[in-house]
Amino acid sequence: MRGTILINVENCMKCKRCVIACAVEHSESKTLLAALEEADNGKEVKPRISIGVFGGIGIPIQCRHCENAQCAAVCPTGAIERLGKAGPVVIHPELCIGCRSCQVVCHFGVPQLTTTGQVFKCDMCIERLNEDRVPACVEACPTYTLRFVPYEEELEKKASKSVLDRLRT
Repeated sequence: MRGTILINVENCMKCKRCVIACAVEHSESKTLLAALEEADNGKEVKPRISIGVFGGIGIPIQCRHCENAQCAAVCPTGAIERLGKAGPVVIHPELCIGCRSCQVVCHFGVPQLTTTGQVFKCDMCIERLNEDRVPACVEACPTYTLRFVPYEEELEKKASKSVLDRLRT
């Protein structure tokens, strides 16, 4: 399943369930209690989403998987790539040299550095997508601030809008 995550900031109540779900999904154990133990034992359990607060409004901050991903374009080792034409932009940690070029060019300030010197960011829960499941942050959001939209639906809306625009002129 391929798609995009849409954000409706008006619904965000800053509960951070998306942040917790993301951290758990990217832990070794995939369970909350075990992930907490992993963190206590010095393993990095890092969410790929954060909640920024601007003017009192909570805004989920995560990779937008840009169509022309500048982070991938500047990566000197090819550690960042888009998986297929409509897939997410992912980082291959074994290729990352920690140069931080991707951090410099990202308009959203998304790529973060681990304590081991490699960069990480949202991978849109690629394993879940491959199982036809939505990303963990979307599934955990109680207010539907985050919504996963399959590309087919998104393309259909764009096509409908294009047809309507042509009819109006």
